Amino acid sequence: MATIKDIAEKANVSIATVSRVLNYDGTLSVTDETRKRIFEVAELLSYKRRADRKAAPSKFAIVHWYTEKEELEDLYYMSIRFGIETRCQQLETQWVKYLYDDLEEVKQEKIQGIIAVGKFSEAQVRTMAGITDNIVIVDHSSEDESFDSVTIDFEKAIKKVMNYFVEKGHTSIGYIGGRESYKDQSGEIEDLREKYVLAFGLSRNIVDERFIYRGTFTVNDGYQLMKKAITEHGEELPTAFFMGNDLIAIGAIRALHEENIAVPERVNVIGLNDISVSKYIYPTLSTLKVHTEMMGEVAVDLLMERVVGRKVGKKVFISTELIKRESSF
Repeated sequence: MATIKDIAEKANVSIATVSRVLNYDGTLSVTDETRKRIFEVAELLSYKRRADRKAAPSKFAIVHWYTEKEELEDLYYMSIRFGIETRCQQLETQWVKYLYDDLEEVKQEKIQGIIAVGKFSEAQVRTMAGITDNIVIVDHSSEDESFDSVTIDFEKAIKKVMNYFVEKGHTSIGYIGGRESYKDQSGEIEDLREKYVLAFGLSRNIVDERFIYRGTFTVNDGYQLMKKAITEHGEELPTAFFMGNDLIAIGAIRALHEENIAVPERVNVIGLNDISVSKYIYPTLSTLKVHTEMMGEVAVDLLMERVVGRKVGKKVFISTELIKRESSF
């Protein structure tokens, strides 16, 4: 930490002057130029002292809430993992992979931090905090602000999709999403996608709760739930559907095809995530792109900052992008 003496020497003023300026002494008579120089030197020395730290060789644990089989059913988390591993390779950082159930084994590793990928309860976060103070959560955020997180702003993201539908003239919009629970069975996780679809849609009278369907975030549930919506609503089926993820959208489009309901002529479909297969299905899927690999990369960078001394928690929101393809006008 830079001392008052260091600042005084760099700013070419007395130690007493620096002390009084930094303490906002109102009785001190000093020019704005001198005051500015002292503050700038103080900031510069503080910044340089942080930047000059060298990261020691690091070893991180990547803790997944998904098994490898579950990851294959949801490529979103696979993409995040690729981003983490690629960034670790670039930084020549070692990593070990574990499931949450393996935390006892993680305790045996000599690690400098944990990247927790997925949705973890507060109790689970506290358990990880018993292993290391350096924790970054990806795709979720702890109520404890001392831990870092990388996620997306679902409220802004959903508004992009809903505003697009409104601009295209849709007055009846549906949503097919999923429900998830914490792995420790401590409770159900609130689906922020559904929350903000309802908040936006009900305020503008373009979403009816009858058009909201919930299952799991899988192709099969997208298929089954769209079949159910078609049966229940017939000609009153909404003209647009936002899907909780791309896998649900893929299943829903298959159901629409089987019922000879044209996409996008009769029903527009927009997914979420932009997984790699989205551009290869028919029709190609419009989707709200989440930069998942960047989420993984940023998580590693945040953890490196922690290792070299940052103590203040950071919450990073990664922006989203509406990708317009053939499944919507």
